[in-house]
Amino acid sequence: MSHRTALAVALLAALPQMAWAHAHLKQSSPAKDAVVQTSPAQVTASFTEGLEPAFSSLTLVDAAGKPVDGAKAAPAPGDDKTLVLPVATPLPAGAYTVKWQALSKDGHKTQGDWSFTVKP
Repeated sequence: MSHRTALAVALLAALPQMAWAHAHLKQSSPAKDAVVQTSPAQVTASFTEGLEPAFSSLTLVDAAGKPVDGAKAAPAPGDDKTLVLPVATPLPAGAYTVKWQALSKDGHKTQGDWSFTVKP
């Protein structure tokens, strides 16, 4: 291997891996598949990368797929990796799904969901 090739490989390896990273769900509250005793006051999702909040969202839906509440998710104060969705009206017992979309600061979009249950 020539010195130039070795140098190029070393420089590429030294670049921050964050430049190619996508925002993936790291932690959620309520947790995936959790059974909670009472309605949460908020739903939170923490991601592996910083988000573009204007293009990232959390949507809470009931077992029938109907959106719950009219609140909009917002970034957690001082944390560009976490979205918070207030739950203004207590949720009745039942199964719920949180659908998320995340646009990382490097421009990559990811999406997914998780479910939890409010115990009767």
